[in-house]
Amino acid sequence: MFTKKSRIAAAFAVTSVAALMLAGCGAGDPNANAGGADDSGQERITIGVSVYDMSSFVTEGKEGIERYADENNIEILWNSAGLDVNTQASQVDQYVTAGVDAIVVIPVQADSLQPQIAAAKAADIPFFDVNASLNSEDLTGSVQPDDVAAGEQEAQMMMDALDGKGNVIILQGPLGGSGEINRGKGIDNVLAENPDVKVLAKDTANWKRDEAVNKVSNWISAFGDDIDGVIAQNDDMGLGALQALKEAGMTDVPIVGIDGIADGLEAVKNGDFIGTSLQNGTVELSAGVAYAAAIVRGEDVKENPVYLMPAITKDNVDEAIGHVVTERDAFLKNLSEMTNKNLKSGNIAYEGLTGQSE
Repeated sequence: MFTKKSRIAAAFAVTSVAALMLAGCGAGDPNANAGGADDSGQERITIGVSVYDMSSFVTEGKEGIERYADENNIEILWNSAGLDVNTQASQVDQYVTAGVDAIVVIPVQADSLQPQIAAAKAADIPFFDVNASLNSEDLTGSVQPDDVAAGEQEAQMMMDALDGKGNVIILQGPLGGSGEINRGKGIDNVLAENPDVKVLAKDTANWKRDEAVNKVSNWISAFGDDIDGVIAQNDDMGLGALQALKEAGMTDVPIVGIDGIADGLEAVKNGDFIGTSLQNGTVELSAGVAYAAAIVRGEDVKENPVYLMPAITKDNVDEAIGHVVTERDAFLKNLSEMTNKNLKSGNIAYEGLTGQSE
């Protein structure tokens, strides 16, 4: 008779998951330490993860997931969907067939994966959405950022920079994704209170820097010096806007982003961005996997914790850079302990930055 771990190995051998990567002890061998407990007594579990794409945010988050998994007896099966809904559905199908202990998804679109969620439920596999939400009542749990609050936060930074008057362009995430929808809602909430700020153009650049360069270059051709500010729903797109503006000789246009990736934080430090909101992928995605593991193991944790992004300005950007870049090794060494502590308190975004409270 096959064990659960051998079924996982067999299923993935049959389906030939080319993008599959394993993290944790025994990486590369799904049967390594199968079902065994580590020094803390935790039983080894397998979690299948599918992410929308390998953005800078997700790349940082993957490192956090791997570190947490390695220190908490978790095996990670990893796939990126490349912003394709059908690809992500196939990846999740493979996890269900494999009989993993839990599935964690950062979805491409909110209205997707309904058959896969139903199949996981029928197979008694807990299913979690993390970072971006799925429209389903059958999820086991959810770990989400407050994207509406983040949109409001970045838009208010821009309103303050413009003294409530001027013209802005807005770069959106992939249309239909919960991040785009909710950050957009937050931005719209603030714009509604500032009628003297006009939106010249608004369109998606799919979270991508290169797409934002092209988009903003076109808008510069159309609007030129009428552009007074750029509101980007993530840092990568804000950095693309920055490149396009510099190429056009427009060096005094304020830009604001979200996520606090390494390049975005450097842009705040050197004045290219007026600010960002730190969605530390390392912290948030490790919390998502930690939450899924806690539910699988029957541990008592706060239900559906929410990630509240701290505002990053010149006042605290050096601390954030330390966590994301310059002191990253030390930060990662403490990540597992911090994540487990945050999971119990429910404040999963806490990392000790100025302006944060436990």
